[in-house]
Amino acid sequence: MKVLVIGGDGYCGWATSLYLSSRGHDVTIADNLVRRAWDREHGLDSLVPIASLRRRIDEWTRVTGRTIRMDETDVTDYDALCRAVRTAAPDAVVHFGQQRSAPFSMIDREHAVRTHLNNTVGNMNVLWALQEHAPHAHLVKLGTMGEYGTPNIDVEEGFITIEHNGRSDRLPFPKQPGSFYHLTKVSDSDQIFFACRVWGLRATDLNQGVVYGTHTEQTALSPALANRYDYDHIFGTVINRFCVQAALGHPLTVYGRGGQTRSFLDIRDTVRCVEIALEHPAQEGEYRVFNQFTEMFAVEQLAERVRHVAQSLGLPCEITHVANPRVERESHYYNCVNTNLRSLGLEPTPLSDETIAGLITLAHEHRERVDLRLIPPRVEWRPAAEGPAHGTIAVA
Repeated sequence: MKVLVIGGDGYCGWATSLYLSSRGHDVTIADNLVRRAWDREHGLDSLVPIASLRRRIDEWTRVTGRTIRMDETDVTDYDALCRAVRTAAPDAVVHFGQQRSAPFSMIDREHAVRTHLNNTVGNMNVLWALQEHAPHAHLVKLGTMGEYGTPNIDVEEGFITIEHNGRSDRLPFPKQPGSFYHLTKVSDSDQIFFACRVWGLRATDLNQGVVYGTHTEQTALSPALANRYDYDHIFGTVINRFCVQAALGHPLTVYGRGGQTRSFLDIRDTVRCVEIALEHPAQEGEYRVFNQFTEMFAVEQLAERVRHVAQSLGLPCEITHVANPRVERESHYYNCVNTNLRSLGLEPTPLSDETIAGLITLAHEHRERVDLRLIPPRVEWRPAAEGPAHGTIAVA
């Protein structure tokens, strides 16, 4: 089918674009490359060097003979977005084109507003562009498990049946977002649900857990196809941070007590989940939610896993606890349902010692590119006058 991947230059978007192309789909990437600009703005960089999007696409064609089209489009520019949709004439739109960092959204008012404009306004533009120019296209939107927060009940897939005063209804699951970024994702879900009810659009909301891993079968074909490896305090994920610290012989920094539990999945499962959603599209007027994850871990559990693997590789590795810059429960109940994707054929890839070892080894190979100043948390969820300063926390 014809697939328009919005945000196809990003971490999940790039891996997904290559995977779908390799499976025979006609792929167009729409991306304004703003993520690269945000890296430059904050002095960040992927641990593994990544080529320009033009270079990446050319290399994909050289290696595989397959073509991916590129459209440098900003989702907040409605006219340009409409042109991209009309040109691609998509059967499906995969929407990754959002600012995806909670810390970025909490830096200050400006970054919170920028996140809102890019994500909330951009998502509304996508919906209007589909309604006007591709009303039968299936929207596959990347949401986040972080929309739910950590309720003291099981997290269902998007909806929950409520009984109240002798009556019952199936309603959207209550949301407890943990940052201004997560708030935008909740707004996205509400927008999409509304557009499906009112306009008859069809959409699948993939509430994704924390993704780890850098390699897919496609990105491994050439160094020029390499994916991002973010380890910094703004865009880096917890597993990446731990693996980089382990590779350099620094203690693994656990925020707070480490009981924070989240959902996780391998990047190889991410691309497969998108494919499953495309192969089994929502019906006209249907808004559905798939919880896209394979396992749940507490931060302390992950640190112990990484320490074990690092020590098996002969690397000295310890764990230290630092003040938590976030406002979140550090010990809580957490149990999430993820049956929809499994019922449609997802075979989960569990987090293995081999995967962790690969991330540590990759970090060691590129250790000269690590900037240790970028690892300690510097973004404080509370106003500065009410909480400790985190910008000076040492890694070791």
